[in-house]
Amino acid sequence: MIQRIAFLIWFSLCGAVARADVLVFAAASLKEPVDEIAAAFEDVVVSYGGSGTMARQISLGAPADVVLLANTDWMDFLVDGGHVAAPSVVDFASNRLVLIGGAEAEDVALAPDAILEALDGGRLAVGLTEAVPAGIYAKAALQSLGMWQALSDHLAEVDNVRAALALVSRGQAPLGIVYATDLRITDTVRQVAILPAESHPQIRYQAALTRDADPGAEMFLAALIGHEGQAKLAASGFLPPIAEGG
Repeated sequence: MIQRIAFLIWFSLCGAVARADVLVFAAASLKEPVDEIAAAFEDVVVSYGGSGTMARQISLGAPADVVLLANTDWMDFLVDGGHVAAPSVVDFASNRLVLIGGAEAEDVALAPDAILEALDGGRLAVGLTEAVPAGIYAKAALQSLGMWQALSDHLAEVDNVRAALALVSRGQAPLGIVYATDLRITDTVRQVAILPAESHPQIRYQAALTRDADPGAEMFLAALIGHEGQAKLAASGFLPPIAEGG
C-alpha cells in the first residue's frame, strides 16, 4: 500500500511536468551522454533509474514519451503490453560487463575462491539480479562461469547499476559488477576483471516512443540515433548497436 501511494504521488508530480515537456525515461548507465543530447532541447526532461523499474512504471501509466532501456526483455514487456509503439523500437548502443574494485584493488581471477578472497567477508555489489539489466547480466555471467552457487549469498543487490558503482566507490563493497562505461565517471574504482562477452546475453540498449508520446519526442529519438548522438555515446565509451541476431 505504501509503495502504491508513493507511486501515485510520483505519478501526479511527473504528470504536471509531462504536460509541458518531453519526458524521457532512461537507464541509469546512460546519464552522461543522454544529458548531453538532451541539453540541445529546451523541452526535454530526463528521469534515470533501473530499466525494470521504469518499464513497470510505464506499464502502470507513468507519463513518459521516450524510454531508453538496457535490456531487450523489458522492452519486449512494454511492446507486448501495448505501452510503446512497436515500429519505433530501435537498438542504439551496446556495452561490456566488468568486475570492479577500489582504486587500489589488484586484478582478480574469475574464480570463486579468488573473488571470495578479494571480498574478504564483504559483499559483491550488483543490480537486482531479477530486475535490473546489469544485475540480470551479472547473474547470467556468474552462472555461466560456474560461480553463482559460491557467490549468490555474498551479493549486495541494489536498484540500479550506478548504485552498485557507488557502493564500491564509497568502500562499502569491496567488489562490484557494472558496465565498462561506468568506470569513466569516477577515479575511485578500477577494473579488476572483464566478464567474457559470451558469458552473458548481449547488452543491447533499445529506445522506443510510448503509445501516447508527445510529437517532440520523435526529434529527441532522431537525435539519439543520429550521427551526433552516436558520437556522444561513443565518447562515453558505449559500443555500437548490435544488429538483430548479430
